[in-house]
Amino acid sequence: MSSLEQLKAAGTVVVTDTGEFESIAKYTPQDATTNPSLILAASEKPQYAKLIDVAVDYAKDKGSSAEEKANIALDRLLVEFGKEILKIVPGRVSTEVDARLSFDKEATIKKALEIIELYKSLGIDKEKILIKIASTYEGILAARELEEKYGVHCNLTLLFSFVQAVACAEAKVTLISPFVGRIMDWYKAKTGKTYEGKEDPGVQSVTRIYNYYKKYGYKTIVMGASFRNVGEITALAGCDYLTIAPKLLEELMNSKEPVPKVLDASAAQSCSEEKVSYIDDEAKFRFLLNEDAMATEKLSEGIRKFSADCVTLLNVLKAKFE
Repeated sequence: MSSLEQLKAAGTVVVTDTGEFESIAKYTPQDATTNPSLILAASEKPQYAKLIDVAVDYAKDKGSSAEEKANIALDRLLVEFGKEILKIVPGRVSTEVDARLSFDKEATIKKALEIIELYKSLGIDKEKILIKIASTYEGILAARELEEKYGVHCNLTLLFSFVQAVACAEAKVTLISPFVGRIMDWYKAKTGKTYEGKEDPGVQSVTRIYNYYKKYGYKTIVMGASFRNVGEITALAGCDYLTIAPKLLEELMNSKEPVPKVLDASAAQSCSEEKVSYIDDEAKFRFLLNEDAMATEKLSEGIRKFSADCVTLLNVLKAKFE
């Protein structure tokens, strides 16, 4: 068995992290995730020009200004990518809410419902969609309402800390995406050390979250994301889901290295973690997140980067209406 097959055999659902359809089909993942940066990268390739055309055509009779039309076209473009991805994967696709709304609960809910309605207009049920939202306090509260009131499944992204993970579980969100590689990047930059396997701070973060969720019976899926190397992936074998970029999927597919199961729900029962609560204590949530310099910096940086890529995409679309 290849390392990729062994990873799946260890009980991990493999998800691909890309906006490129060819890559998705090759590795037979269950689900697929996208974000503004991945969509931007894909949309710059000629084979995806037709998706931009569809989005522009959809928006040309809507909105009163080029900017309004571009915003409408952007939502349609994200959904168009999602629609095409769902022709390839049997499970769900994650579609991201505009990162510029990360600190606005009501606007996040409104945008999420608009995306779900767009999918519905194309004949795609909300059960096939995960709405991606940044793991800010406002984002987590928005996700709780979307899940409870509207039955919309959410993927809480840009998650770097235990406090974010606990609040997400309490909010009963469908899935979280803790960012393994970006955590490691921060520690590597601060210490100058190279981390491998179980010593990797990103791996340790996901392991702690996984064990806590399993010990206390939370149903929220843990999906490790943002990997820098295959070692980070195999150190989390057994994690509920892992979303992996095509380059690393290729390495796993071409490798026969053993991938034993590392994370185990039954073994998690013996972890020493005490039960805590943050979802209804905004001051405590914000203070503890602020105490974690890595999480605070990486969350802010991630929102800035996704927002910038979103604006770049908007400007590409806006030019089509001027």
